[in-house]
Amino acid sequence: DIQGGKITFAPDVIATIASLAANEVEGVDSLGGTVVEGITGMLNKKSMTKGVKVDINDNTATIDISAIIKYGFKIHEVSTNLQRKVKSTIENMTGLEVSDVNVAIAGVNMEQTK
Repeated sequence: DIQGGKITFAPDVIATIASLAANEVEGVDSLGGTVVEGITGMLNKKSMTKGVKVDINDNTATIDISAIIKYGFKIHEVSTNLQRKVKSTIENMTGLEVSDVNVAIAGVNMEQTK
């Protein structure tokens, strides 16, 4: 067994995991929107981490996600599922503790899917 050393994660790695997990949640149209981008200046980041902000402090992560929900879905239900999915995926893949997953609803996509 290794006795020393530590593993650190770049916030973009955690943001990418969060983004992939979020896109698996039924009712989530896309991530992004002006809420998180405007606050954090993420306009120039690659699209994979768009709409996701990550803060890591002592192996504990806080995730802020800006999401656009598909029309016809219960927003509260989709948001709760989004929080659970992102938290469990990050914790399972990285071993980090996720203290909060804050969801900001940036909009509702009114286009009907066929």
